[in-house]
Amino acid sequence: MKGRALAALLKSKLRLPVMAGPMFIASTADLVIAQCRAGIIGSMPALNPRSSAALDADIARIGEAVGDAPYAINLVAHASNSRLEADLDVVLRHKVPIVVLALAANRDLVARLQANGSLVFQDVIKDRHARKCAEIGVDGIIGVGAGAGGHTGDLSPFALCQEIRAWWDGLLLLSGCIANGRSVLAAEVLGADLAYVGSPFLASDEANTQPGFRRMIVEGTAADIVTTNCFTGVDANFLRPSLVENGLDPAQLKRAEGKAINIDGGGDNARAWKEIWSAGQGIGAVRRAEPAGDYIDWLAQDYAAARAAMRMPA
Repeated sequence: MKGRALAALLKSKLRLPVMAGPMFIASTADLVIAQCRAGIIGSMPALNPRSSAALDADIARIGEAVGDAPYAINLVAHASNSRLEADLDVVLRHKVPIVVLALAANRDLVARLQANGSLVFQDVIKDRHARKCAEIGVDGIIGVGAGAGGHTGDLSPFALCQEIRAWWDGLLLLSGCIANGRSVLAAEVLGADLAYVGSPFLASDEANTQPGFRRMIVEGTAADIVTTNCFTGVDANFLRPSLVENGLDPAQLKRAEGKAINIDGGGDNARAWKEIWSAGQGIGAVRRAEPAGDYIDWLAQDYAAARAAMRMPA
């Protein structure tokens, strides 16, 4: 199923036209379950569980808890992911409804997942990346605009969405600072089928985030976000207070081409995601730490109010 028919089918299963972004370390099986039960597509990176066996157990628990509700697992498709084949076997065995691929476009992997019944989405930050994904037959494209949490794009969501939608009639999701109902509606107006929401869930009770991390999300604004390529070699957004607390000067976070910053001489970039925390520019809309379902309830109310203000039918 392609194009408008797929978009209509997915949206018919949802309370809101929203998919949760899979967040490294932070997204948990409990968070996915809460997101799905509240009426959006929940998601989780395959690498968050500590092993493929743990991933197997988490997906089994998610499937049992959410029934026919769509959920997604994020696979890092790059060759550097040593768990890719083992995690892929788990995903195939459970017939995960949606698989989000990241960091590489692989035609054989897409075909293998689709033949097993999964929808395959791929995130992109450029129109040329989207075209490559379309060529290999993905079911959905996720445009990651400037301001998104984690690895981020550098294009305005307006520019990215309009360039992709000019030629792509398939399912389109949009990411970048979407944190309230008005922003979800705005994504639809721009031409996206679903909004892709991540950072607000960092403050959820079900997320694997420390109290200090949640406090920074609740208290922070767009001005507290720093974009740097120092930790992973590509641009990502981080919370300025967490950088400062770890003794780093945000103004000095620059790297030479091909070089990554070496924290404490250890060279372990995983620390960037454990003690130096990532978030997107949309956190100014987050008012409190709360269960994911409560946040989605508020999101639904704000979305309905925005539609009413625009005199749009439900």
